[in-house]
Amino acid sequence: MTSPASLDRLRVVAAWDPVLVRGARGVLAAVAERLPAWRARLDVLGRELVAGDSWAGPAAEALAGTVEELSGLAAAVQGAFDRSQDGWDALAAATEAAQGLAARALAVAWPTTEAAALAPPGLFPEPVAEQALARAAAAGAAARAAGEALTGLTALSPRSAPRLPELLARAEVLLFPPVVPVGRPAGDVAEWWAGLPAAAQRSLVETAPGQLGSLDGVPAWARDRANRLLLDRALDDPGLPEDAGRTGRVVAARIAAEEAAGRTVQLHLLDLDGDRVVLALGDLDSADAVAVLVPGAGTTPADDLDARVGDARDLATASAAAAPAAAVAVVVWLGYRTPSTLPAVITRGAAERGGAALAAALDGLAAARTATGSPGPRTTVVAHSYGTVVVDEAADRPGRLAADAVVLLGSPGMEEDADALEATEVFDAGSAGDPVSWSGWFGLPPGFPPYGSTGLPAASWTGHSGYFDPGGPTLHALGEVVAGVREPG
Repeated sequence: MTSPASLDRLRVVAAWDPVLVRGARGVLAAVAERLPAWRARLDVLGRELVAGDSWAGPAAEALAGTVEELSGLAAAVQGAFDRSQDGWDALAAATEAAQGLAARALAVAWPTTEAAALAPPGLFPEPVAEQALARAAAAGAAARAAGEALTGLTALSPRSAPRLPELLARAEVLLFPPVVPVGRPAGDVAEWWAGLPAAAQRSLVETAPGQLGSLDGVPAWARDRANRLLLDRALDDPGLPEDAGRTGRVVAARIAAEEAAGRTVQLHLLDLDGDRVVLALGDLDSADAVAVLVPGAGTTPADDLDARVGDARDLATASAAAAPAAAVAVVVWLGYRTPSTLPAVITRGAAERGGAALAAALDGLAAARTATGSPGPRTTVVAHSYGTVVVDEAADRPGRLAADAVVLLGSPGMEEDADALEATEVFDAGSAGDPVSWSGWFGLPPGFPPYGSTGLPAASWTGHSGYFDPGGPTLHALGEVVAGVREPG
């Protein structure tokens, strides 16, 4: 004879939804299936850190310990999920059987629950009801077993428990490295980078230097670290082509010499295959004023980096004299492959490619500051010779040229007028001793009044390559322009 309490339990069991239980079991199974792969990635990373091939020192040892701890935690979670999985399998089977038996018991005796409530107890199908309640009890036991397996995770390593949030944050970076937005506009890149946790930024510098080192919008400190890693790897590569090796050695020696003299240097771009190098004297992430030197035809990193860095040092000195309180960074921008043959020098093909790269680089410098809420620097583009044609093309790119001032030195001519460069201030310098500056090969010489730029002083004896000479009047004026103390007009 079935009691009213048993009847109530049967009604509850008959209302169970086995589909929901199977769905929950499937979700747990999907998570459990991914755990071994995650743990394997942690183990590989841990071995690399212990070996010290790519990173060594106290920081690497500390991270290796953290990775080992994470791997142990992952192993414990995996074991708990496996035990819980057994409980869920039993729960799913018992739930489905109990629900079916309970529904059958009620349906056989009475077609409706109202009838069941009024029916004589003796008519109730006792064997089926007992089976249903027994299966329901088994489902409860399985549910407890499944839950206890996971609840046991709270007892893992009391020493590590307070650090669990930190460990999980590191695990997210290690197991799910962010996707680098290669090919995106500099503004998008800068916002993406600024939104990353510091741990993710440092991790990406180590794991994706080839992508970060040339990505406009990434701050200079990160690009510098990434490119130095690339430089070290290239110089250690016995298969490095001779030309690339020569350029790499020149870059490394120049950095070492500048740092030995106590100067801050940032390697903003290293493209040995494309023969492109961008080196900055000063900190581009904090400078009050930034000057970007764009060279002319026939300039290569291997042959001319040392001389162009000398120009940058002289310009930095002149700028400091004009505004002693300002922090100045000067960029040697060999960021395009300069033309080296006569047909290339007298056409605009190299300038078109260089202009696109220059516009993107200027956008990146500005965006990296904007994304972090830092005040932007005063930016001056100082272009020489064919480099002025590069600036001309850069201004033709979509969007406004991200420069406050442009200086045109020894220009072979510009397509339009000064307003077309989109900078508030446009200056020029040319001399009688420099035939390129009045040749007008590519358009109107900037020194001609219709162009609309402000002339800077130049000695009559200044040759085409002499505008940065410390003994001439042009360098002093350039320092004033970069510092923002020389008025245009």
